[in-house]
Amino acid sequence: MCHKNVTQSLGYVDIGLGRVKFNRKAKQKSCALAEKGKRGMEKSVVTLQQGAHCSSWNYCGQRLAVGSIDGTLSIFDSSDPSSSTFTPTWKSKVRDACILKIAWIPPEYGDAVACVCSDGSCSIWEEVEAYIQYSQSTRWILCKQFEVHAAQVLDLQFGFCLTSLKMIVAYSNGDVKVYKLQDPLELNKWELQAEFRNVIDSLPITGKVSCQSASISWNPQRVESQQPSFVLGFNSDLPKFNSSKVWEFDEAHQRWLPVAELSLPEERGDQVYAVAWAPNIGRPYEVIAVATSKGIAIWHLGLNPDTYGKLSVEKVASLSGHEGEVWQMEWDMSGMTLASAGSDGAARLWQSNLNGVWHEQATLETASS
Repeated sequence: MCHKNVTQSLGYVDIGLGRVKFNRKAKQKSCALAEKGKRGMEKSVVTLQQGAHCSSWNYCGQRLAVGSIDGTLSIFDSSDPSSSTFTPTWKSKVRDACILKIAWIPPEYGDAVACVCSDGSCSIWEEVEAYIQYSQSTRWILCKQFEVHAAQVLDLQFGFCLTSLKMIVAYSNGDVKVYKLQDPLELNKWELQAEFRNVIDSLPITGKVSCQSASISWNPQRVESQQPSFVLGFNSDLPKFNSSKVWEFDEAHQRWLPVAELSLPEERGDQVYAVAWAPNIGRPYEVIAVATSKGIAIWHLGLNPDTYGKLSVEKVASLSGHEGEVWQMEWDMSGMTLASAGSDGAARLWQSNLNGVWHEQATLETASS
């Protein structure tokens, strides 16, 4: 299993596949990124400068993208594939606003990242070849700038479908938009495929909706027999928006439908902070983690729809241990270990035993560099 990485920057903790990153006082000091070596020793891998706010490893954990509070995007690479030392290979100010989130595009579509900024904007930056004084090199260019609307982008995730690349975007007014890449060779050509809200019923919503955050997680499976699906939850002032719903694409009618709600009847108004869909290696059900103010819930999602097209759900565990909100969760590649991080500045690893009983396996405390 890969080590999880942990980074705290300006009070924000970020986890993901790759290495372990620590930073408790990003305002005063740079952020040191480290990895576990032999005998549990830690060694420095990357030092992030003051103001680093978010980071994201690419799909193979060999490249690191870092966003700063001043709108600077930095790319870190290793000059030697066998080395675990990373240095910045490109840096540029991409926006006059703090970069809140970075998401890598699936590797089938090249090296590119999407940046979500505090001014509500969203842009895609792509690495291209450049020729300078008869020598070949690479540089990053802006290939798509999405229009800034009154609503702010809260979360963005890319999902792979059999026919095209999809991008799900959640907004602060509760809107959910699905974009489809028109040409796999042109990352600047996107079309709006669908627009809806995170509700089960179709009753009209009166009044203004205010959402503080949102979390999206795609079903990581790539099976021809399955339609693309994702889970989405909101932290908003409207209870019916908040509960996590599983959305699936209806190929016959070319629309997205809610097929499950991951919430008990008495908890449907609870604000959702993070969701994470686990990889499935041979299980007869899916596993999804949902973090709310009451802790982390582990859900089992059935694979066979009923006569109404709905999937069965079962809450199998409640995990507690974080002191405060859980901001992010991620599964390992086997879908057996869950990493979580939040406002308490700690990352926790969770596993279930052979009897299906979940327990906290380890706790990684952040430390000032």
